[in-house]
Amino acid sequence: MTTFSKTVLFTCFFIIISLFNSSHAQNQNCSTHPLFTNNLYKACNNLPTLNSFIHWNYHQLNHTVDIAYRHTGVTTSNWIAWCLNPSGGGMIGSQCLIAYRNSTGLLHAYTSSITSYATRLEEGSLSFRVPKIGAEFNDNEMIIYASLELPNGTTKFAEVWQYGPVSGDTLGMHPTDRDNMRSIATIDFATAQAADATTTTFAGTLLGSRNRKKNVHGVMNVVSWGILMPVGAMAARYLKVFKSTNSAWFYIHVTCQSSAYIVGVAGFVTGMKLGRSSPGVVHTIHRNIGITLFVIGTLQAFAILLRPKPEHKYRKYWNAYHQAMGYSVLILSIINILDGLDILDPGKKWKRAYIGVLIFLGSIVVVLEAFTWYIVLKRKRQSAIASNESSIGA
Repeated sequence: MTTFSKTVLFTCFFIIISLFNSSHAQNQNCSTHPLFTNNLYKACNNLPTLNSFIHWNYHQLNHTVDIAYRHTGVTTSNWIAWCLNPSGGGMIGSQCLIAYRNSTGLLHAYTSSITSYATRLEEGSLSFRVPKIGAEFNDNEMIIYASLELPNGTTKFAEVWQYGPVSGDTLGMHPTDRDNMRSIATIDFATAQAADATTTTFAGTLLGSRNRKKNVHGVMNVVSWGILMPVGAMAARYLKVFKSTNSAWFYIHVTCQSSAYIVGVAGFVTGMKLGRSSPGVVHTIHRNIGITLFVIGTLQAFAILLRPKPEHKYRKYWNAYHQAMGYSVLILSIINILDGLDILDPGKKWKRAYIGVLIFLGSIVVVLEAFTWYIVLKRKRQSAIASNESSIGA
């Protein structure tokens, strides 16, 4: 067997094993785990994201609950957390159980109360007592065991769960993928009911409001920077070639660009508000490109006020600046919209739809570019012929 054949065979074997492990991890569920089947815990729920599960026994007489929180698909370089939020929903106010393998190689389980988005998950007491807490790690699965004395005389809470990287004894920030941002639900220990936060008002109000703002932010910026701006640029480049349009191309251009700037500023402000309300979530590239677009767009708007007359000697320099900034806006807009769609993750069909719009506009550009060059070259030939005839006649 050649070296190449061995390499191919080994690669295929590795892929098959990886797919088997992935499928095995995905097929795990709450009710088939030994913690449940061996009657160690009488209730369990499959949490909707992050390969996580919560098992518990509720003791009505003393209003306590014994829990086992399982998080699969993690390594010893990860921390995990499961939290209750007695104040409602979201991260702030969450009372958390944390576990990770520390620098000595031992699993460390402790409690931490989250009071801000800048939390480092420092060890501290909770708003309710936790008489027992421990953890174990086996086969890429970390489990937190704890006994909780439930607060406020209620059994229904918002629950939040997360994981992130560990370096030594320093717990890093959790990822900001879609599943991480949606790891919130409600749980009722007495009735053994749980629900995804997006389907309840108890824990989902904040999440639903934030998602609506994200959607509004995305729609406004796609319409403004992603559609109106290119259409306005196309009007300026191609319509003025046709003599029949007179100065109509200019008014179409200004209308499109002004509308795009106004809607784009509204989208920019919405994005800044989203950033301030989510200080623990930072999309650096998307934010920086957005700020750059806002600055260039504002400069372009004010540049109109300083536009020299057509016969002025500096007009050609103004035209060069205006066109360079305009094309920069178009390129950055497309990049940032595609990045924003990846962040928002509304479904592949929306990204494909926008790419379809770009292809459609690009096709029109190709046709108009060829046609306008044909017209320009034709006029130059006619002008040259007319000039020669004038010279001969003279």
